[in-house]
Amino acid sequence: MHSSTRQKPLTRQTLSSATALLCRNDVMLQALLDEFGQPPLWQRTQSFDTLVHIVLEQKVSLASARAVMLRVRQLCPGMEPGRFLDVEDKALREAGISERKVSYCQSIALALHGGDLNLTQLRRIDDASVLEQLCAIRGIGPWTAGVYLLMAMRRPDAWASGDRALVVSLAESAPLETVPSYAEFDEYALRWQPYRAAAARLLWHAYLCRRRP
Repeated sequence: MHSSTRQKPLTRQTLSSATALLCRNDVMLQALLDEFGQPPLWQRTQSFDTLVHIVLEQKVSLASARAVMLRVRQLCPGMEPGRFLDVEDKALREAGISERKVSYCQSIALALHGGDLNLTQLRRIDDASVLEQLCAIRGIGPWTAGVYLLMAMRRPDAWASGDRALVVSLAESAPLETVPSYAEFDEYALRWQPYRAAAARLLWHAYLCRRRP
């Protein structure tokens, strides 16, 4: 993956430009743009709050993760790592966080509170180094780190390896008879470099639009 250089965060304007460049060379993505329109930027803050929210989204629906996140914010107003560590495990579990995810969120809070992870410093390093630093923290794997890179840091070539909605959206859009494995899709997505973040947004947008009631 050639994510070695740090690039400016995506804006609505540069997302639109990247989408246009991708669609010029990819009939499937052009069809998605024609049918569903320009995808949202989906920007999130570069914060502990966002990392916790992404952890809560692991393997559950966006709606249920959002509901749990609202309860967590009530337990820890301001979502400061140090204050989060003071919240009792029992209260977090009663808010709807599984025992495993409670430990994940606590390990992230410890890394930030203790200085092992500095989110501001991540802005100054390349994509591969960001992924390496984030994945060194217990509870953050390639998917969580990829989503943070995509939505919080808004890196133009970020990619969420292991995202179920993305592989399903590709299978629906191509169309394919079977949903590809994550490894197959990661390989397939290399054709969209250095604009994989725009391709991901097109596919996510199509996935969500197809499931609107």
